[in-house]
Parts: sequence; structure tokens; C-alpha cells
Amino acid sequence: MQRGWVVSPDYRAVIDALKEARTKAEISQRELARRLGKPPSFVNKIEQLERRLDVLEFIAIAEAMGMQADELLKDMRKALPQSVCL
Repeated sequence: MQRGWVVSPDYRAVIDALKEARTKAEISQRELARRLGKPPSFVNKIEQLERRLDVLEFIAIAEAMGMQADELLKDMRKALPQSVCL
């Protein structure tokens, strides 16, 4: 079940950018979950917008994908409108 605060267009764009980075790195959801020491449903629920990603999880995901969190964040920020107000 998707929750309203998870499915805003801006949040959806950010998660889509995260998923794109994962697929570009040729890492499956299952492999990413293994690297994180989490069940595969952990990654799936984030990408299906069933759970919200927190900052510590974001850092762990970036590192598990072999990326610097700040660089991944810059890439994800590009998916948002310039005038986004959080």
C-alpha cells in the first residue's frame, strides 16, 4: 500500500533516479539487498514507493553500489525541479 507522503511527484522522481543509478551499475535488487545485509523486499519496497528511504539508508545504498553518496545525491537532485520546496 502506497502512502501519500511517499508518492509525491518529487519523491517518485528521486526514487526513479536512484533505481536508474542501480540499473546503470548493473546491480539487481537482490544483489543490492545482499550487499546491504537486508532481505530483497527492502530494496523492492523502496523502489515501489511502499517505504520511505532515510538518509542513513541512502548512504548505505550509495556505498553498496560503489558510489559516493554526495555524487549520487547530485545525480538524484537533477531529477527534481529547480524550485522544489521541501
